[in-house]
Amino acid sequence: MRRPRGSGGLWLGALILAMLVLPQIVSNDFAIDIFIRVLLFAFIGVAWNLIGGYARQLSLGHAAYFGLGAYTSTILQIRFGVSPWIGMPAGGIVAMLASLPIGSLCFRLRGPYFAIATIATAQVLMLLFLKFRDFAWGAEGTTIPDLGNAPLMMQFEAKSAYYYIALALLAIGLAITAWIERSWIGYYLVAVGEDEDAAEAVGVNALRIKRNIYLVSAFLTALAGTFYVQYIYFIDPNTAFSFNISVEAALVSIVGGIGTLWGPVLGTVLLEATSALLQSWLGGSHGGVQLTVYGLILIAVILWRPAGLLGVLTDVYRRLLRAGATPAKAAPIDG
Repeated sequence: MRRPRGSGGLWLGALILAMLVLPQIVSNDFAIDIFIRVLLFAFIGVAWNLIGGYARQLSLGHAAYFGLGAYTSTILQIRFGVSPWIGMPAGGIVAMLASLPIGSLCFRLRGPYFAIATIATAQVLMLLFLKFRDFAWGAEGTTIPDLGNAPLMMQFEAKSAYYYIALALLAIGLAITAWIERSWIGYYLVAVGEDEDAAEAVGVNALRIKRNIYLVSAFLTALAGTFYVQYIYFIDPNTAFSFNISVEAALVSIVGGIGTLWGPVLGTVLLEATSALLQSWLGGSHGGVQLTVYGLILIAVILWRPAGLLGVLTDVYRRLLRAGATPAKAAPIDG
């Protein structure tokens, strides 16, 4: 029995409706905070997945673009009174411009050497901003001025507003990824990721493809940086250029399934929600337990399902469809 053509659309519509009404049903601020964190890191994972999943370039320096987006919007807001709504795309443009020289240097390397080079770029930027005391507040950082309920300055009293912004960012990231995945760029990316030399042999300009997708990935990551500092009302180099951001972006994609549309989202739901809930339940009484569970999940996924958990859910879904499909009974023959 064939799968109904509209079933995928129905599931997607139901998911969208559930996400839209969720803040209206759940009023607990802590729960909303977890949802915001899940949406944000899912968005960062989607942005990383473009270069790290489809093109198979293990970037561990995406904190560089996260931090550039955060600092650009914050400097524009505090120094010049520019709204973060404008500072957000401005930070994305700055991150794109920065990715050009970084990419031209790092893409000359492959494998672990590329990963190490990307880590170095993020750490260099963090050290530079530590020294910019007069312009970027140095190691002390600064707080974002609290204007109360000021939607035009991306400040809201209700956390649900931040939830919807994070949800919109994730929707944008998924839409861009879906378009790229179905375009000729997506096919070229997969070819480069599978075998770069073979792709170049058949006429694919691997360097240009990687550079272009790196621009998109950097831009999206910078948007997340702006949103994050506006949400926590604070910025400093250790927060904006944290190595943990780069690692989280890669891990949620690897656990969920790299090179897939929904893989980073699934990985974020599992890892970030588990980590937040364990921290809440255990508090400081059992330090390190949540990290241990986090590590066990990673080990189990890598050993049991190295392609990610999305394939597991896909297999289960197909089995349910086959189990629910009953063959049509043969019509009786008269006479």
